[in-house]
Amino acid sequence: IELLVVIAIIAILIALLLPAVQQAREAARRTECANHLKQIGLAFHNHHDQYGYFPTGGWNWNTPPSYTNGHPDAGADQRAGWGFQVLPFLEASVVWRAGAETAVGQTNPVFFCPSRRSPQTVTTADNYTPPVTGTTIRRALCDYAASNRDGTGVVRRFVPHRFRDVTDGTSNTLLIGEKRMNRALLGTEQDDDNEGYTAGWNSDTMRSTEKIPLPDFSGLGDGDDRFGSSHAGIFVAVLTDGSTRNISFSVDDEIFEHIGNISDGEVVSEY
Repeated sequence: IELLVVIAIIAILIALLLPAVQQAREAARRTECANHLKQIGLAFHNHHDQYGYFPTGGWNWNTPPSYTNGHPDAGADQRAGWGFQVLPFLEASVVWRAGAETAVGQTNPVFFCPSRRSPQTVTTADNYTPPVTGTTIRRALCDYAASNRDGTGVVRRFVPHRFRDVTDGTSNTLLIGEKRMNRALLGTEQDDDNEGYTAGWNSDTMRSTEKIPLPDFSGLGDGDDRFGSSHAGIFVAVLTDGSTRNISFSVDDEIFEHIGNISDGEVVSEY
């Protein structure tokens, strides 16, 4: 009987401690996610220091990383998106220079939120123009997206923005955040998670603040161009000044739209 009592007490203690342990683990994962975003924000700053402008949003979803005489193109000439353009500032210069097939398929842990998944790839048909392999190609995925796919954010299609263009203030303007995803389709060809981190001007790497952020879900459909996450109640973002912020899923829709716009004259600091 005494043994049963001891076992029962241990079981109760485990039941009481388990939620606290899980919460501590999630807090650690959320902190790691924020650190990843901070590294990406710093990479944007270092890119600006070297080139005089931010990475662009690339050309299109079906344009692979472009090279001239074996060296990656920059600025308006680079067909791939911001994820490819920041590689040399994430200690991945070797991948950046290695050619399109290697770059497209090489995962980088910085592009993944540990609350959602480990680094992951998906193999799809090579639908690039021009083709990279002509058959199938492995694509390294990404959990983060730039703001704003509507053309009002720091990351712009074709033509790069500069610090001076962010007239609403870098501390008031969203740069990169976690993207909402369908958990049931992770690792498959869901529409907004199949082109990979190098994708240009595509919902794989670009999201809109014209839609309120929502948590990840399981079911039909994709992330609907929204920001979101696997965290409870918030998604993590890095602002243009390089600071990270937890943004609530209950953020006011007008305020959220404003923080995705670099120069609409609506300076928002409380949200």
